[in-house]
Amino acid sequence: MLRLDVNVFDYVILAIYFALVIGIGVMARRAIATSEDFLLSGRSLPAWVTGLAFISANLGAIEILGMAANGAQYGLSTLHFYWIGAVPAMVFLGIVMMPFYYGSRVRSVPEFLLRRFNPATHLFNAVSFAAAAVLTAGVNLYALALVINALIGWPIWVSIIVSAAFVLGYITLGGLSGAIYNEVLQFFVIVAGLVPLVIIGLKNVGGYSGLKEKVAHTALGPNSFSTWSGTNVGHWTNPLGDWIGIVMGLGFVLSFGYWTTNFAEVQRALSAKDLSAAQRTPLIGSFPKIFIPALTIIPGLLALVLVPKLGGKGATDPTYNDAIPLLMNKFLPNGTLGIALAGLLAAFMAGMAANVSSFNTVFTYDIWQTYFVKGRRDAYYLKVGRIITVVGILIGIGTAFIASGYTNIMNYIQLLFSYFNAPLFATFIIAMFWKRATPWAGLCGLVAGTLGAGVMHFAGYHVAYFYKDQVFDPTHGMINAQLLNFYGAITAFVADAVVTVAVTLVTKPKPVEELAGLVWGVHDPNAPDPDSVPKPAWWASPKLLGGVSLGIVAVLSVIFA
Repeated sequence: MLRLDVNVFDYVILAIYFALVIGIGVMARRAIATSEDFLLSGRSLPAWVTGLAFISANLGAIEILGMAANGAQYGLSTLHFYWIGAVPAMVFLGIVMMPFYYGSRVRSVPEFLLRRFNPATHLFNAVSFAAAAVLTAGVNLYALALVINALIGWPIWVSIIVSAAFVLGYITLGGLSGAIYNEVLQFFVIVAGLVPLVIIGLKNVGGYSGLKEKVAHTALGPNSFSTWSGTNVGHWTNPLGDWIGIVMGLGFVLSFGYWTTNFAEVQRALSAKDLSAAQRTPLIGSFPKIFIPALTIIPGLLALVLVPKLGGKGATDPTYNDAIPLLMNKFLPNGTLGIALAGLLAAFMAGMAANVSSFNTVFTYDIWQTYFVKGRRDAYYLKVGRIITVVGILIGIGTAFIASGYTNIMNYIQLLFSYFNAPLFATFIIAMFWKRATPWAGLCGLVAGTLGAGVMHFAGYHVAYFYKDQVFDPTHGMINAQLLNFYGAITAFVADAVVTVAVTLVTKPKPVEELAGLVWGVHDPNAPDPDSVPKPAWWASPKLLGGVSLGIVAVLSVIFA
């Protein structure tokens, strides 16, 4: 990557930002007295804080670099990752699933499976989630290292280690509260950094119409600004593939699997002060999610027409992941560049902090306390949470080098989701709405789904349908990696669901009284009376917020179809 043209003003802005981050961690440390304070913020935060943290936790390297890379590689079809692949699932989480999570007082997603199924299912999910968390943390760490490398020219491996040390500092100090309050700050810094880039870039190419005209003359072609054209099953020409992969693989399995079962996101809602605030957390986050494509996809398209040889096959050609840093260097003056870089670094730290803070919670509560050292005083588990945070960062350093092998990190992250989130969603949706589902069906389904994703991933490389023009040509790297990931997710979901149902029919279910508060229609007699919970103002009603969010998405989807 090219070195960025920064000066003393940019470094001053970065220094101020980093001082604020550490300061927030120090202040949050004062409120930590128990392990729940450290790992779940004492369940005390207001909805607007958890809502912004919810979306900021997702607004990491995966979102900024990954979606910009997708914009350059796949065009406006990347909108599907937002309007089909995010917002509906966020609304479903807030209205339907948060009452299960928050009302049952579970401390993590795996703990829900322990109570719904059995220890074997719980342990399998806890270990697989921990693996997914550190693999995803590595993506954000690698992206953070790319920016440091561009700033001061340090080798990638040195940049990775330095980046990890900084993130470790503020998570270890302030726990989840430190991470969440930093994520709120980071949300505004990210927006402040990316808005000038989009405005200046569009002005340079003659506005949105000028960008559309110039992209039409690239390899993406004139249909790159249509989200649904070329999605025919059997002979797709859309960069993301056919409509089955987009709707079922991305819009249903991957989207709902990520947003409703990924503890890195759900953890933010669990830290809310009451059920109403927990429900509103993803709903508040859904509104900025609708419009974030303007700050991610458009820069990717701008880079495609303004950065020579972007995504080329040459050893020195910039990759799609380089789109936003190169645009910053090209357009932003000193001072503004410092703000934008602070936003970029904020995004990567937010993403990594979300994964590490969820990793330490799951390891402490779901693995260490449950299976290794039981019944100790709370201070002991607080100490374990701090230690495992360090371990998670160290593992993330290793997984960052795996992420460095992908020119488009979004392809890599969707692959991870097909393995870890797709089968888990099938298990959850069956478990929550079918009280007959048995304990051993939960474990067998998860194992089958994970194996199904693996089989589809490796076998798909030999299937002509997943290659451009449906011609088997692996030597030139023409495979549609995202379409293969979508079908991998579908395979994982179906394999999990079929095995879960089959095993349920031949094994014994739990007594209904043990499912109180965990399954739809099975009331928990110990749960608080819904009428005793403070109701938000009418304009903050979860159903109203969810309906408005989906309505905006519907209108925009028609406009950009």
